[in-house]
Amino acid sequence: MNKEKFFDRESYIETIEKRIFALKDGYRQNIAIVGDELVGKTSIIFKLLDRLHDNSIITVYLEGRPESISSFVKRFIAILLYNFLINSGLPLQEDLDFLIKRSEKYIPKTTEKIKSILSAVAKRKKNNIFTELLSLTESIYQETGKSCVIIFDEFQNLENLGLGNLYKDWSKLLISQKNTLYIITSSMKFKTKYILSKDLSLLFGNFEIIEIEPFDIRTAEQYLDLKLKNINLDAGLKDFLVNFTGGYPMYMGVIADAILKSENIKLAETLETLLFDASGILNQRFSNYIKRFLDSGFNNDYISILYLIASGHNKIKDIAHILHKQKKELNTRISHLLELDTITRSADFLKINDRIFGFWLKFVYQEKLQSLTFDAKNQKEKFRDNIEAIIQDYLSYARKPIRERFTEVLNLFEDEAVQMERKKVRLHHFREIKFLEFHNRNIKQGLIGRSQESIWIMAFKQDILTEEDVTEFSKECKKYRHKLQRKIIVTLKDIDSNTRLRALEEKVWAWDINNLNQILDLFSKPRVIA
Repeated sequence: MNKEKFFDRESYIETIEKRIFALKDGYRQNIAIVGDELVGKTSIIFKLLDRLHDNSIITVYLEGRPESISSFVKRFIAILLYNFLINSGLPLQEDLDFLIKRSEKYIPKTTEKIKSILSAVAKRKKNNIFTELLSLTESIYQETGKSCVIIFDEFQNLENLGLGNLYKDWSKLLISQKNTLYIITSSMKFKTKYILSKDLSLLFGNFEIIEIEPFDIRTAEQYLDLKLKNINLDAGLKDFLVNFTGGYPMYMGVIADAILKSENIKLAETLETLLFDASGILNQRFSNYIKRFLDSGFNNDYISILYLIASGHNKIKDIAHILHKQKKELNTRISHLLELDTITRSADFLKINDRIFGFWLKFVYQEKLQSLTFDAKNQKEKFRDNIEAIIQDYLSYARKPIRERFTEVLNLFEDEAVQMERKKVRLHHFREIKFLEFHNRNIKQGLIGRSQESIWIMAFKQDILTEEDVTEFSKECKKYRHKLQRKIIVTLKDIDSNTRLRALEEKVWAWDINNLNQILDLFSKPRVIA
């Protein structure tokens, strides 16, 4: 694997490796790797396979793709046998008959089963084919003592094979197969979690879910620094890219490569080429992506909902009002978009998962639809003006102190609810918001917001939060005697477990930069990059 294409992700790989090596000790824990498209799931798998060298383990990697059951069966068997023989020292060919013949000497019982499966497939018999195919791994173990790791990339595509009881049959195998570990990946997070909670919910053989997130801010900055090490790009523009891409490795890589190829380092021109031009790689990607909604009978509803969210009208009540939709009908449309993992819901708010897709929908797709003249040159100039204005607005906003930025957000609260770390938080409408100055050596600045129902007391700390900070802040809050008091302390660093425990004891909400940016996202404000 090209090392340049892989960055970070070590913690994910270490977790998966531990599960694989535990298989040799008799402990089997299946794994489901989920995450948005382009977040790097397959890269993690390839890196894992690249460094997994253990003669006692056979790996079988198959990506889900449109194909017949016959093609799938032959592909599975060929990969299984090839990787079984790969350490034999024998010259190998990517030919199924050759691989079967070479394997007969070492695993005669397994090869007999393989011939039986291939014969059934040739006669177009589907009954039990999937379970018999997967049972080959246990047969190999009985003959050689070698365990197998089966990886199905975008596993939900197995449904297209036309097997009637796919998950029901598979679940029976998952219980009995002690020497086979399954790793499944999927970009369809909503659907995968549903399948794992219903169809593949087992007492034994269940799946541990590992959710792959975009790069965090620090990692995203390091990635861009590495990609653009020979380019003198302003630090503020790098921060803009981290915010703009949401930390998705693929988007940062595509934009960085385009910058490297351009003669002049003009970010607006680069984004124009990628997102607006007909040949732009991101324009083509999103144009293809949006077709899944255009083929639906409710295409206008879906596009309208997504456009409103992208434009900052992301509260469900506001969308219902603007589109003149009944709550039941709107919820049906929203549910479909949730199932497609196009959006996520946070109590009363909706968010488009792909930040750049939301931008493209608002400033490219919708602008072209609403254009009366179809003047491509005029549309291009308008896009350039928009992107340049957005960059300048970001740079200006990023210079504001954190306390000032959050004050602006607090003024937007209208008694909505938001989901934060499994808690539903009511964002009260504040009738008064004031700056606070604390008499504390570590925490100096804060805010107080007063609503009819409660008061919020907030403190801000740029560097690492300690248990002592939490205790001192809690003491400061006791000066305010309101019964319904929300105590929140915000840090721009990670929070260790001991400090979180102390915050829990003191009934203080400890927010890190991710929590802060979650709120900023919901109100269409630029993220804090620190």
